Amino acid sequence: MASQAREEESDDGMDEFMEKFKKVKYQNAFSESNWEEEFDKVPMFMKSAPEDIDPVKHPDLACLQSIIHDDERSPEEQAKSLKDEGNEYFKEKKYQKAIVSYTAGLKKNSADSDLNAILYTNRAAAHFHLGNMRSSLNDATAARKLKPGHLKAINRGAQCCMELHKYADALLWCDEGLRVQPTDKKLQELRATADKQKRAAERDARRAKTKEKKQQNQRGALLAAIKERGIKLLKPEATRHRDSESEHEDGDKGSTAAMEKLSLDGLGSQEATGAQVYLDDQGTLHWPVLFLYPEHRQTDFISAFCENSSFIDHIAVMFGEELPPWDTDKKYQPQNLQLFFEDHKKGHLYEVTLETSLLDVLKHPGCFVKEGSPSFIILVKGSSFCRQFLSEKKVHRLK
Repeated sequence: MASQAREEESDDGMDEFMEKFKKVKYQNAFSESNWEEEFDKVPMFMKSAPEDIDPVKHPDLACLQSIIHDDERSPEEQAKSLKDEGNEYFKEKKYQKAIVSYTAGLKKNSADSDLNAILYTNRAAAHFHLGNMRSSLNDATAARKLKPGHLKAINRGAQCCMELHKYADALLWCDEGLRVQPTDKKLQELRATADKQKRAAERDARRAKTKEKKQQNQRGALLAAIKERGIKLLKPEATRHRDSESEHEDGDKGSTAAMEKLSLDGLGSQEATGAQVYLDDQGTLHWPVLFLYPEHRQTDFISAFCENSSFIDHIAVMFGEELPPWDTDKKYQPQNLQLFFEDHKKGHLYEVTLETSLLDVLKHPGCFVKEGSPSFIILVKGSSFCRQFLSEKKVHRLK
C-alpha cells in the first residue's frame, strides 16, 4: 500500500508538472536565425570538434571525450570514478549495479591500496544488502588484508559472521576492531550480542548431543529387545535388495546374519500417525498394529499394542456394544471372528486364536513385521466372503 501511495504521488506530481509545462513557453527552442549555430554544439552534428573542449560550454562532448580517451587516465583515476559511480548506484539502492561498478574498479588494478580497500568494503556492503553474506564476508576480509585497521570493513565482517551464525568468528572481528577503536559503541554492542549468541549456541549443541546420546541408547535397547525375542523385521525394498545377495549365498546363515545386523530400517510405521514400536521402562515392547477387514475394505489401527496383551483384549473393545458403522449386518461379533497373519515370504496364512498374545505371534517363524507395524486380517467365520478368501490361500493353524 505504501509503494502504491508513492506511485500515486509520483503520478500526481508528473501530471502537475505536465500541466505547468503546457502553460510555460519553451525558451530554448531553435529559431530560424540560430539553428545552425545550435546544431554545431551537438556532438553528432558538429562539422569539426574544437581543439580545447570546455566542459562548461560543451558538457556532452567532454563526457564523450572522457569515455573515448579513458585509457589515458591512470588506473587510480579510473578506479575512483567507478567507485563514485558505484556509490551513486548504492544510494539509489541499485545494489547489483553498484557491485558491477565496484568490481570494474577493482579490475583496474590500482596501486592505491586504500582505494582498493574502499572498493572491497563498498562491494561488501552491497552484497550484504542483497543477502549475499559469504560474498560480503570475503570482500570484508580482502579489505582488511589491504587495510588492517579499516573499521568499516571490520564492522561489516562482524555483521556477516553474525548473519552466518559464526559467533566465535564474529567475536574475533569485534576484538580486532576494538583494538583499533576501543570506544566504538557499535562494535561493543555487536560483541556483547555475539558472546550471548555463542553461549546459547554452545548450550543448544550440548543439549542436542545429550539428546542424541539418549536416543542412541534407547535405539540400542530397543533393537536388543527385538533381537532377544527373535522377532523378524521385513526390511524396506531398497534395503532387502542390498542384502539379498549375501542371504542367497549363505542359505540359512543369511537369516542369522540378518538378525545380527538388525537395524531400525524396518521400524518406520507408514501409518499417518507415525507411531513406532517402543520399549517401556519395564522392558516391555509396545507395537503399532494394523487390523484389515478385506470384506469391507476397512482398517483399524492400534498405536500401542502391548506385546503381552491378547488379541481378544482389543477386539472385545473394538466390537463391543458399539459396532463400527460399516458393519450394517452386525456380523462382526468377537465370537464370530477369525484372525490371520500372512507369511510375506511364502504368501501363506496362519490362523491365530483370539486368546493368543501378540508376542507369541511375533515370535512365530512365519511372522514378519512389515514397515514397522504387524498387520492382521479379520474375517467373519463361515461367511461366503471368508470361504472365498481362504480358498485362494494356503492356511495353517498357529502351533
